[in-house]
Amino acid sequence: MQKNVRTLATASGIALALTLTACGAPADEQEGAGNGSTAPPAAASADADSSAAHNDADTQFAQMMIVHHEGAIEMAELAAEKGASPEVRELGERIAGAQGPEIDLMTSWLQAWDEELPSETDMGGMDHGSMEMDGMDQEAVMSELTTLSGSDFDRRFLELMTDHHRGAIEMAEEHRAEGENAEAVQLSGKIIDDQTAEITEMTNLLADL
Repeated sequence: MQKNVRTLATASGIALALTLTACGAPADEQEGAGNGSTAPPAAASADADSSAAHNDADTQFAQMMIVHHEGAIEMAELAAEKGASPEVRELGERIAGAQGPEIDLMTSWLQAWDEELPSETDMGGMDHGSMEMDGMDQEAVMSELTTLSGSDFDRRFLELMTDHHRGAIEMAEEHRAEGENAEAVQLSGKIIDDQTAEITEMTNLLADL
């Protein structure tokens, strides 16, 4: 192409072509290089910012729900062991199986957000209203349940776990209204749906006792 231009063009045409080539090509190359080199890091940074975005409501939700889930698992594992009916034993296994992975998930969020895990947090500064069941804390609940057996155990477990689930739903509803992190808000919705369904199931089991 350039050979044909040098053959057919005048000296001034050659000079103009060379001038345009010298001025235009590097600018195009520079612009293309800039687009290619900066876009991926910017996109990666945006993704990282999005996953790490959270507020105090997200942090407190994860910290408190981990503790709340740990209490539910302790009760559920006891029900899986001591339940008189197969329905109560199966429910206990199911609750423990579902809430364990949710604890792991919330723990990973706190670590990614560089926030304290519950064991490192001053729990005395948190609102424990939703942690209580029938006016009792976790220790009192476990102490009572371990003394019961047969249908008495099943009935009391279902009553206390229903109260426990209501506390979790209250916490999740508050977080869903105030949280910022999309994954955490999604988990709040899942907790509300799952535990509302389990409350209905436990209400039906209580009616059959």
